[in-house]
Amino acid sequence: MPGADSGEVQEKQLWDAAADKEQRLTPSRCNHARNVSQPEKKLQEAICVLLVELCERFTFFGIVCNMILFCTVRLGYRNYQAAIVNMCFVGTSMLTPVLVGWLAECLVGRTKLVCICMFLHFLGTALLPVVAFPFEDIYIDRRHILLHTLTKKEQKIVFYFALLTASLGIGGIRAIVCPLSAYNLEDCGPKELLSFFNWFYWLINLNSAVVFVSISYIQQSVARNLGFLIPFVSILMAMITIHMVRGEMIYKPKTDSSLLTTFGVIASALKTCCVRYRYFGGGVTNWLDHAKENYGGHYSEIQVESTKSLARLFPLFAFQILYRTCIMQIPSGYYLQTMNSNLNFSGFVLPIAAMNVISIVPLLILVPILECINSCLFSSKGSGRSPTIYIVVGQLSAALSVMVAGFSEIHRKHFPQVEQTLSEEILLVSSMPCFHLTPQYVLLGVAEALVTPSCSLLSFWLVPERIRGISMHFLTLFNGAGCFMGAFFVQTAHTGTQGNWFPHLLHEGKLERFFFFLASLMMVNTLGFWTIAHRYNNLNQEYTSEFRGALPEERLLKHDKDIKHYDSVLDCSPILSPVETT
Repeated sequence: MPGADSGEVQEKQLWDAAADKEQRLTPSRCNHARNVSQPEKKLQEAICVLLVELCERFTFFGIVCNMILFCTVRLGYRNYQAAIVNMCFVGTSMLTPVLVGWLAECLVGRTKLVCICMFLHFLGTALLPVVAFPFEDIYIDRRHILLHTLTKKEQKIVFYFALLTASLGIGGIRAIVCPLSAYNLEDCGPKELLSFFNWFYWLINLNSAVVFVSISYIQQSVARNLGFLIPFVSILMAMITIHMVRGEMIYKPKTDSSLLTTFGVIASALKTCCVRYRYFGGGVTNWLDHAKENYGGHYSEIQVESTKSLARLFPLFAFQILYRTCIMQIPSGYYLQTMNSNLNFSGFVLPIAAMNVISIVPLLILVPILECINSCLFSSKGSGRSPTIYIVVGQLSAALSVMVAGFSEIHRKHFPQVEQTLSEEILLVSSMPCFHLTPQYVLLGVAEALVTPSCSLLSFWLVPERIRGISMHFLTLFNGAGCFMGAFFVQTAHTGTQGNWFPHLLHEGKLERFFFFLASLMMVNTLGFWTIAHRYNNLNQEYTSEFRGALPEERLLKHDKDIKHYDSVLDCSPILSPVETT
């Protein structure tokens, strides 16, 4: 049947042609669908990252806001010990994102590590209200059940374990789920970056204001069962994170640079530098050049140049240590002052940590004003102006705040003492209303509004794009060092003065001397930064092309070819000029 065979052949050819046409149309349809869903996915990803960020900050501030009250009243700690514990917890929570980020990059997968960190975070936040914070007794079926059956020693062990696990969980969330690079800031200019950092910290501080008012009242008042809101928020955050993992929304950074590479460049340069100066003498313009392969090191040109641009920011980072120590007076020294002042306001006992809101209000007010100023600062005629003046003024405001705190302490001790009940404990406190401490809180709030966004901008903008995450890690490391520096100052002041400068009973000691000492150090710190601020004054592209270490690929290619050309000059005569070879 030849006719039938030819008909079958024609039908098969028609089917093949239709299949080929469908295959050609399918990719375009898929691309169209992908283009439609991509903006929606990015919006969903941004919302999830922001929600996780807010939930994490909610739990963090909920832990910090009344830790000193718990340590002094429930665990029987001295004031300086409670302040040290609080500052060390905050410092550890700043350092753990760097550690967890390194683990996620080198040892453990990001998905597995984020699940571990979420579990640790929930474990820590669940142990704190159940074991540590004051939930003394409950009633079940008319039977009185004592919840705290642990001894003081066992309670302290569980308390520290909960703080450690919570800080590790916080580090994982900040490093993996919501790093700064997840907000896609690579294409932003200085004006857009400063605007982003202003509103980013504005939103975080708005969240912290809600926490300080609500959680502090819950933990301090009769509505204690609502204190389990902290682990509930941790569960909510875990659910959002699981959704992000399933939807492949976890940000995966570029792996072309790492913190270990930066430390390796510095170590290699130091090692080679010492050997060369000892035996051969110096011969390079910058000591980090010793880490280059051309000078006996083990790292490429671009790796060393990136590290050099980062090293130029180290003075900026170093001057943030003492500033962060002053900021840490809010949950330590200022908290103790407020705790020992009259909290009664028209028959209502204010939560101690609610005074922190006074330091947040200036930031919430200043950000819209600063946005208008930034529009003039980054105008077309002065698009390269740097906000270093903000940092100088902010650090000066921090120094004045600590100085005012010293005078407020002298003023507070002139008032007679009265009894005040805090967490079912009767304490002798000054009758001075706590609102007399408002100026010192306001000045620190102004300082934070000016300094933190500006430092973030300089740390992010003045380095090549490939190491911006590393630069922000270093800023975090130095901020964490400021917290531990504050704990060191408290321990040294208490030990060196036998408890006089950081006393357990404030009316019997001289806490104001500690504040005056810290204010004098901060003034010197401000003057020191002012002398080097000119290094970061110009953000113009012409200047940053060298300062940021942005080496174009053409320049590197030409450099490599020039090296090969000069290496081979003894073997053969050049045919093409260096310009032609590029």
